[in-house]
Formats: sequence, structure tokens, C-alpha cells
Amino acid sequence: MPEAAPFFAALGDPVRWAIIARLCDDGPLPTMRLKEGMRLTRQAITKHLKLLEEVGLVRSERVGRDRSWKIDAQWEARLERLRVFVDEPS
Repeated sequence: MPEAAPFFAALGDPVRWAIIARLCDDGPLPTMRLKEGMRLTRQAITKHLKLLEEVGLVRSERVGRDRSWKIDAQWEARLERLRVFVDEPS
């Protein structure tokens, strides 16, 4: 299933996984709130978010000078099930 490769590649990065987990728990959030607690620049966070948007995991909308990010509704339930599966002890 080659079309799934970019999706899983996007989730394979620990920063992007943390962003997705945060949006699942607290979203929607502006870029600057997503940056909190991460040792990355705003530009680095934005690059990760744009990649997630390209593969269809998140959506954004402009709010003032920032963007607000949220999980794309079609993926929200699927990602939650995946997160629970990954977080379960073996």
C-alpha cells in the first residue's frame, strides 16, 4: 500500500508523533502553544506541521498572526485507537 507510506513516515518521527498526541489531547492549538515544552524553533515546528498537513493528518486555519492546528476529523478516531494501542504495555 504505497499511498500509506508517507502517512506512516510522518508518524515515525518522534516530534511529529508528539505533536499529534498533543493535538489529540488538547487540540486545536496554535503553533506557539504546540511549541511549548519542545526545544525547537517555531520554524521547525511549522515544518513538521506542514508535513503532517501534506499527508492529511492535520488541518490549519489562520487565526490572527498565527495558525490554529487540529487533527483532520477523518483521522481523529483512527489516531486515538493507534495511540492507545501503542501506549498499552506489552
